[in-house]
This record gives sequence, C-alpha cells and structure tokens, in this order.
Amino acid sequence: MANTSRTPPLAELRKRKSAKWRLYSEEILPLPVAEMDFEIAEPIKSALREMIDRSDTGYLGPFSEMFIAFQGFARDSWGWNPEIAGMQICTDVGVGTVEVIRTLIEPGDKVLLNSPVYDNMWRWVAEVKAELVDVPLLRENMSYELDLAGIERAYQAGVRVHILCNPHNPVGKIFSRQTLTQLAELALRYKVIIISDEIHAPLSFIKEDFTPFLNVSDSARAVGVIVTSASKAFNLAGLKCAMIITANEELKKHLERMPISVAFRASLFGAVAATAAFENSQDWLVETVQTLDENRKYLRSVIDSEFSMIRYREPDFGYLAWLDLSELGLGENPAEILLERGKLAVNPGNIYGPNASGLIRLNFGTSREILSEAFHRIESSIR
Repeated sequence: MANTSRTPPLAELRKRKSAKWRLYSEEILPLPVAEMDFEIAEPIKSALREMIDRSDTGYLGPFSEMFIAFQGFARDSWGWNPEIAGMQICTDVGVGTVEVIRTLIEPGDKVLLNSPVYDNMWRWVAEVKAELVDVPLLRENMSYELDLAGIERAYQAGVRVHILCNPHNPVGKIFSRQTLTQLAELALRYKVIIISDEIHAPLSFIKEDFTPFLNVSDSARAVGVIVTSASKAFNLAGLKCAMIITANEELKKHLERMPISVAFRASLFGAVAATAAFENSQDWLVETVQTLDENRKYLRSVIDSEFSMIRYREPDFGYLAWLDLSELGLGENPAEILLERGKLAVNPGNIYGPNASGLIRLNFGTSREILSEAFHRIESSIR
C-alpha cells in the first residue's frame, strides 16, 4: 500500500498553490478548506504523467471509462450497480447540483436544505433564484438526525427540490437506510425531487453504514438524483470533474435540458484522474481511511484528556471534525478568536446555518504533528 499517512512537512505544504495554502499568511495554520494534506495515490499520479508525456491536454469529450470505473467501485463498496446509461459528466458537484435544479424548477420555487449544512449549498439555492426553506437537523448533544416530521410539513407546503447532504457535512453524520427509505417515501408522496450530494461517501469508516440514495428503494430511484465525484475521497478537487446519476427515465429527460457546457467545462485531467482513482486506487483509499480513523480517535483522546469542555462526536466519515467550543469562553464566533489569538484558521459554525454559533469545523486530514500544533494553538487562545 502507498504510505498515505506521510504528510509532507509544513514548509513543503506551504509551497502548494491550492486555496488552502494561499488564503492565509505563513504564520497561520490553515485547517478549514476540505482537502487533505496527503500525497495522492500513485496510480493517479501515473495516469496524469502519461497525459503530460503525450501532450494530451485537450478538451474533455466522451469518457465512458470513468462511468465503468465508478460502476465497479460502487459495486465493490456498497453493493450498488448503477446503470452507466444513467450517468453523465458535470464540472463539479456544485455546478451539477445547480444545473439539475435549473431543469426542475422555476425561479421562486422552494428548495429545501437541512442546516447546519455545507455552506456552498446556501449559495446554490440563491444562484437558481429559488426560495430557500431550511428544516434544521434535530440535535441531541452532538448527535444529529433528519427532522422527518418537519421535512414532511415543508414538502406539504410546496417544496420542489430537496438538496440532501449525504453523508452530512459538517456534522459528520451518515443517515441510516431506514431514515433514507422514509425520506424517499415522503418525496414520492409529495412529488419532491431529492438531489443527494454523496461526495464524501467513499470515506465512510464503516462501508456498510452508507447507502447510496439510488440504492435505497424503488421510491428513491423514482425521486432521486445523485451528484458525486472522486474529488474529496482522492484529493482531486482542483481537477474539476464530477458525475450526475439518475435511475428514472423521466428525470433523465429533464437532465437532457441541461446546457452542453455542463460537461464540456469539466476537465479531461479530472476524468482521467477519477478513472484511475475508482479503478486502481482502492489500496490507497483503504489506508487513507485507516489514517483518518486514527486521527479522529486522536482528536477524541486529546479532547478527553486536555480539553474536556469541547464537545465532539467522532464523525462517521471523512476528515472534518465538528466541535462545540461554547464552554471555552471564546464567544459566539470562536473561529475568529482562534485566528486572532492562536493563528489557527478553522471554519466558523455560523456559515453552515443560523443555529451553529460557538461551533467550528476543523480539517483533520493531515499529520499528527500538525494536529498537535492545532491544539497547542487552541490552548494558547484560551489562555
């Protein structure tokens, strides 16, 4: 297996040109942006090198290889066998979601979210000029669930599209198959389309916990559209290539109305990298998930031993920790204080919804040394 746990030294990481390393000055330790510090899988590197060596740097056209690779990956990972005929390329998950919604609604129609939720989803709703409806997740301590009763009331009141974050970022929740089954039945009853953003799914710590929405039930297949990508699991966000997946003929016809540019604006390098990821990088992914599992437990041990006032539930997937710092005396926006006093950048909870003051999202997809330094900076901010 590739040594994914080897994170380059901080000085080397700072030479990277991605947003994570260019948004802040050098004295800031940046742990907000959702990308990992690990080196990417060797099969992906090799596939991209071959493209460069051939000067194969043109436009992206038909690329069934990626669909075939994803089909095999989905079958191995979740026992799901999506039809290739139901797959199409889009630029990224955000663009895909926006363009799917445009085919389904008129400006002013209602689109539903469940806060606290990935901050860009709020922008997607504004971009399609929809009326935003928020049915917040139900919270008990640091555990969250969908409010199915609240969702049903919203559906009854005329919601047309529900953007589901599945698994849910930032709270770290994988929804059960039972919950998703009930949600699909509600959507079918009230003629709501559910767009399931499944970009984090390959990083589930227990594969069996995650169910792709289109593999939940016949009802889910009737109302569901999945938008996903290799970008989060394999660290390929800048390569810009994602997929829209349907299992319903009527929805497929709607999606044929999307502009041709939705696919053409994706990247040839992104499709090549995603294919190598889904087809040849499973060993890398297994070790990466193991490293992230160790990191989430490391956070648990540090919090329990040194920061008992921080509330934290180990996430079900990925590399994003959702932390409640309300009892540390850092005010409603602790991220602001951590940046000012501790030179530590994290995401403030309030960007994910109106009821998340006192919380932060911290990226732990990095080295143990960097995580230790992050807690040192939290401690100095408290002092």
